Amino acid sequence: MSQATSFQGRLAAIYIGDRKGEALHAVEHVEALAGHGLVGDRYCRQEGTFSKPGSPDREVTLIETEALEALANEAEIRLESHQTRRNLLTRGVPLNHLVGKEFQVGQVVLKGIRLCEPCGHLEALTVKGIQLGLCHRGGLRAQIIRGGILRAGDVVRLAD
Repeated sequence: MSQATSFQGRLAAIYIGDRKGEALHAVEHVEALAGHGLVGDRYCRQEGTFSKPGSPDREVTLIETEALEALANEAEIRLESHQTRRNLLTRGVPLNHLVGKEFQVGQVVLKGIRLCEPCGHLEALTVKGIQLGLCHRGGLRAQIIRGGILRAGDVVRLAD
């Protein structure tokens, strides 16, 4: 059985950013709006640095806690989870395997659109070496299929 069919992880933390270029901040819960994004986040209002009207891959981004741990162990780069500029921090979720698949975070249904590779913008906002250190483990861009409230601690699994 592949990882993408046999996992159950957790939503470790939620981050939103009010304005482009500003630091993201943690919230305990947030409303996910299908076709828009996370309420209060700059991309929901299409005011993010890379906003594209009608682009489902800008609705929500995820990254694995394990990717940050590997970055620290392998590249000796310590990055706080909010510095990744990803909205949802997961634990025990094989994000790379969820491209093209629907999965649930609590009652919210997301669809993995494409990998969220680190870019020069992220490196400029954080530290040198992030692009290489997070290559192929920079997270996932996802579309909100069914909205609702996301809460830190929610179970993450494949959709029914």
